[in-house]
Amino acid sequence: MPDIDWNKQTWDGRYDWKQRGEEWSEPWGGSDMQWFGAILPRIHQFVPANRILEIAPGYGRWTRFLKGLCNELEVVDLSVECIDACKQRFRECGNISCWVNDGRSLDMIEDASVDFCFTFDSLVHCEEEIIDGYLEQLARKLTPNGVAFIHHSNIGTFPKVALRRSVNAGYLAVLRRLALFKPLESMGLFDTNIGYRATSMTSGKMHSMAARYNLRCLSQETINWRMKRPIDCLSTVVLVGSKWPANESMIENRGFMDEAAQLQRLSKLYGASRLDR
Repeated sequence: MPDIDWNKQTWDGRYDWKQRGEEWSEPWGGSDMQWFGAILPRIHQFVPANRILEIAPGYGRWTRFLKGLCNELEVVDLSVECIDACKQRFRECGNISCWVNDGRSLDMIEDASVDFCFTFDSLVHCEEEIIDGYLEQLARKLTPNGVAFIHHSNIGTFPKVALRRSVNAGYLAVLRRLALFKPLESMGLFDTNIGYRATSMTSGKMHSMAARYNLRCLSQETINWRMKRPIDCLSTVVLVGSKWPANESMIENRGFMDEAAQLQRLSKLYGASRLDR
């Protein structure tokens, strides 16, 4: 299970950031296609916003889009390396403040000041305890009509999938030699690449934790991520009593990676890697 020490050691020295995180957008045909085709359509009702908080930006893969959607952008990460990279990358942007935290705290952010909180492709590595702590603080940091868009793990819903990483390596090697592994994996019988998902988090726990802090889930979308099962969740969280609709919406989307495949095909026509030549 990835804890704070694991995250600190991984993103603050162990991981090779030579592609600045762009490698994770390859299934979409690049981060520009992923942003405009997969992320922005899910958050467009909440931006532009006066002040945005981004939690765990890495090297600024999404920061470069968020900075033009607000007057002030607060960026918080536990990795000194990542914050230093963001400071350098966005050194000419006068509306960005960068902060190193301890993987838990938002004390540097003023209460009742955040109109939109965004975190994507990062807190999937954070267990229930950390998500709970961030929610407790977001209940104070959000403005009355503020919104938090949180990408987190849902793999705890599938405990057998989470445990398959420990399947005997020799057994898998035999299946591969017999050319059986890929067919069995395509049938959903093996999911071995869970990307260090936090095994204690689920969409249901997010719903319960939000209620604990006078928050509620405006919507939840469970999504498959490079596999068949919806091991992740996109939760949109607001304060109880905010202007947003009172009814909650939840869908299971096992076609999320199909969206990615379509965007990757379109990137050959419209992607930045082609048009910026």
